[in-house]
Amino acid sequence: MSNDIHRGARRHFLRLGTALAALACLPELAFAGAYDDYFKAVKLDLDRQVADLLKRGFDPNTIEAERGDTGLILALREDSMKVFRVLLNTGGVNLEAHARNGDTALMIAAWRGNLDAVRALIEKGAEVNQTGWTALHYAAANGHNDIVSLLLEHFAYIDAESPNGTTPIMMASRGGHIMTVKLLLDEGADATLKNGAGMTAIDFARSGNHNDIADGLTYRLKKAGKL
Repeated sequence: MSNDIHRGARRHFLRLGTALAALACLPELAFAGAYDDYFKAVKLDLDRQVADLLKRGFDPNTIEAERGDTGLILALREDSMKVFRVLLNTGGVNLEAHARNGDTALMIAAWRGNLDAVRALIEKGAEVNQTGWTALHYAAANGHNDIVSLLLEHFAYIDAESPNGTTPIMMASRGGHIMTVKLLLDEGADATLKNGAGMTAIDFARSGNHNDIADGLTYRLKKAGKL
């Protein structure tokens, strides 16, 4: 009888231990489900679902696995503007978070030509200047002149250098954006600078077969006595 009691008690405690172990795993399982739900909602621009998850304590600065994007960066990549607005107005959201490749929310907004998002981020205090690639590089590379102008109005460094010394006017020249090149020149960009490979904005224009830009830059530099 005594052995039966002991065996029964042991089975009871084993079941109790198993149950407690399962309960201990529930927060992790719940978080895993919330993680998947959150980034799916960001991609699909499901703002109410994102807002609900945030109210329940989900961290707005959580990083997704593919590129290391935060929800804010991913929302801009996916053009999920309703979710972008929710996250932008969420307390504690990190405007300066970097994806794995160094992109920030402001850089992605500039790359995509999203003027409203660029303006909103700047108004919230997003940093315009940083070391390496900048939002101005990205805007110039795609010829988004309205964003180039806005960034310059907020003191973007016009000759910002990428890790290999490439400047915004070089990016605009390579992309064939003649009006962006003119805008940057008129605002004081230095077209004589060379990057780490020894290339100037003129060289970038020639490499992309944008001879109109190369000729225009050559004319401007000769006229200014810089060539």
